[in-house]
Amino acid sequence: MIDVERLDALKHRLDGFRPVPASVLANLHEDLVLRWTYHSNAIEGSTLTLQETKVVLEGVTIGGKTLREHFEAINHRDAIEYVEAVVANDEPFSLHMIRSVHALILKNIDDENAGAWRRFNVTISGARHVPPDVLHVPEQMEAFAHWHESDGPSLHPVELAARTHADFVKIHPFMDGNGRTARLLMNLDLMRNGFPPVVLPVEQRLAYYDSLDTAHVEGNYAAFFDIIGELAMRAFDPYWHALGVEKEP
Repeated sequence: MIDVERLDALKHRLDGFRPVPASVLANLHEDLVLRWTYHSNAIEGSTLTLQETKVVLEGVTIGGKTLREHFEAINHRDAIEYVEAVVANDEPFSLHMIRSVHALILKNIDDENAGAWRRFNVTISGARHVPPDVLHVPEQMEAFAHWHESDGPSLHPVELAARTHADFVKIHPFMDGNGRTARLLMNLDLMRNGFPPVVLPVEQRLAYYDSLDTAHVEGNYAAFFDIIGELAMRAFDPYWHALGVEKEP
């Protein structure tokens, strides 16, 4: 499960170093955007390497890679910037915001479905969970957004972030791009509450998918919370490195 006391202690420690120098923050942000973009897209099947992703984000075309993969990298970076703006401007968690995130994810890839609830039923390959009938998507997304703003704040921020991710992908409201959107929404919750964003490594893809399926089918979030809780603690490590302090308090 999520060790909220440990996470709060880590956040309290980091808060003691604020304000972090602007040059340090800029370096951390560049590294975060690259790793977050690479891993989130790799989980969904992108063949760009970490270094290739870096080059694409710098505006260079990679030979032998699809146009879609180039747009996936650029779009994901733009979606991160949008989510950061939502946090900075203290904008509400809303269906409009969710659809705007998704519209950026699929921009120039599938403009017809970008930001639009799915219009067909879907099956998730390899999963036991079957997403709800398309007719129920709008009402379930309304209920999801309402839960997030009414009951969500009673949870610890990391628990809220994990539940937001898991419950969003359970509905699977879009034809494509649900995983990337879910990870962006999860990190929005973390950043809004002063926690560093987590990067879910592609190497944990199988355990990640299995834990989500268990949460969706059995209502048991323990394994998924374990993964997110551990990643949330590891998300502080780049700060300790950049600040030149020991990992452990």
